[in-house]
Amino acid sequence: MNISIFGTGNMASGLAVLFAKAGHAVTVSSRDEAKAQAVAAELGNGISAASFIDAAGAAEAVVLAVPYEAAAEVIKAAGGLEGKIVIDITNPLSADFSGLTIGHSTSAAEEIQKNAPAAKVVKAFNTVFASVLQNEGKAGGQPATVFVASDDENARNAVANLARNAGFKSVDAGGLASARYLEPVAGFNIALGYGLGHGTDIAPTWQGIA
Repeated sequence: MNISIFGTGNMASGLAVLFAKAGHAVTVSSRDEAKAQAVAAELGNGISAASFIDAAGAAEAVVLAVPYEAAAEVIKAAGGLEGKIVIDITNPLSADFSGLTIGHSTSAAEEIQKNAPAAKVVKAFNTVFASVLQNEGKAGGQPATVFVASDDENARNAVANLARNAGFKSVDAGGLASARYLEPVAGFNIALGYGLGHGTDIAPTWQGIA
């Protein structure tokens, strides 16, 4: 799969390396193209860099690895992402990570779908710490679980396969409205990891679900 990752932070870098090692063609992109080029060179593994619009044009799937508040602007800069699988890894957290900024009747993923109405938005990877990605997708020595939600069944299955191919477990979380549950789970994971001192070698899962 040809995958473009919008963002150059720890989550973007971690996913880029895992996907590239799994045999996918990976491009990283940023508002600052020089920074994207530098990050791609540092990551190696055949990872390339491009502008948002060029990266989107070549991609089958686009990963939004930017802050939720920046997502609408990035989608616009990329030309709307029509027909693309858009993997939303964002969480709408307050600046101090003490709570969600939206929820109950919507989610970050659903708002992103509104900003990219012709795209196939998939919520995934939002409950995984960057350090887990850097540990080959493992938490506590076991493959971390990626919960995958989308209203497009084919896109949901494609991202679930992508996650498994990269070394994760995956759980089908149903339609995109399930992001209203997954985003608070990510907030709780952050509270456990940082607020309660359990560290970042953790990830949520559900026993009994393959």
